[in-house]
Amino acid sequence: MERTILHCDCNSFYASVESVLRPELKNVPMAVGGDEESRHGIILAKNELAKKYNVKTAETIWQAKRKCPGLVIVPPHHSLYKEYSARVMDIYKRYTDLIEPFGLDEAWLDVTGSKRLFGDGARIADTLRETVKSETGLTISVGVSFCKVFAKLGSDYKKPDATTVFSKPDWQKYIYPMSVSELLFVGKNTSKVLSRLGIKTIGQLAMADEGLLVSQLGKAGHQLHLYALGEDNEPVRSVYDEDEVKSVGRGETFPADISGYDDIKHNIRWLCDDIASRMRKRSLKCTTVQVTIKDPNFHTIQRQKKAEKPTFLAREIQNLAMEIIEENWNMKLPVRMITVTGTGLIKSDEVNEQISLFDGNTERRKKAEKLEKTLDDLKNRYGNTIK
Repeated sequence: MERTILHCDCNSFYASVESVLRPELKNVPMAVGGDEESRHGIILAKNELAKKYNVKTAETIWQAKRKCPGLVIVPPHHSLYKEYSARVMDIYKRYTDLIEPFGLDEAWLDVTGSKRLFGDGARIADTLRETVKSETGLTISVGVSFCKVFAKLGSDYKKPDATTVFSKPDWQKYIYPMSVSELLFVGKNTSKVLSRLGIKTIGQLAMADEGLLVSQLGKAGHQLHLYALGEDNEPVRSVYDEDEVKSVGRGETFPADISGYDDIKHNIRWLCDDIASRMRKRSLKCTTVQVTIKDPNFHTIQRQKKAEKPTFLAREIQNLAMEIIEENWNMKLPVRMITVTGTGLIKSDEVNEQISLFDGNTERRKKAEKLEKTLDDLKNRYGNTIK
């Protein structure tokens, strides 16, 4: 049976939620953005009126206001966005349990088994658009196709509040002329490589020699070739499937640049406390620690180091992170952002550590793990002021 896949995309999501709560914002160019006085002053989302001034996501607020002097900036309310995302997902669940979120504002739905009850893909898409609008005040655009990649192209094809169908008899007519950069997972670097090969449209990608693509892009070349041919058989996961956690990280962009061993170590300490606590909560240990540093000119380095043993101890993660920084960064240089990430995760109960009769380290580590778990419990009860 041919699959029917929907990709649902909430239009201008953050800005739309703000406009539902403050209807007057619908009538002015507005954007959700960070604090203009801090280093976080960038555009996170914008409404349709702001788009007409070419205001773009991720540009600085001062750049956006040069284009649109009357732009209204609204601070973000992330808890509200999560609440509205959950409300929209609950609507989707009425039609299928095969729902795979793609961020807060997008999701794929496999409605192949729902058509007898609710009609064909286009009808379900239109029903979802009407229901989301009436129950939440938000609008969605929906792509309907036989695979996930083309459904995503469909939701991007026409906005806002629209349904686009790419069916097997005629999809090539619409999709082949599209820029290759519109295809899922074709970023700037991949697009540049394809452009050097003379590949600028999805149709040209489909007709390209696969061996050439693989030689230039590796496995990604093979995958993108299949996507362009419409041979994407990846299933839509059930909404009830547990997400596989591949890493646990925490980063911070500082209001003012930091430098020097003491400043850097102070900030590394609380970053490592946070990720270690989250790993313990999920009963996970990391085998590798990764550090990313960005300077004021946005120059970025990323380095990693293997742990001697799998760990979720904050002190061990912190020591590894500091070793990485000392070996790869001049402590006198200013730092704008630091991220620490634990990767190579494994379940705590899968870690098999032999206790040596001549080495008390393992026993001491077990006591340290017990202590940090106890501190987690205390923080859950009394707050993060517990040390």
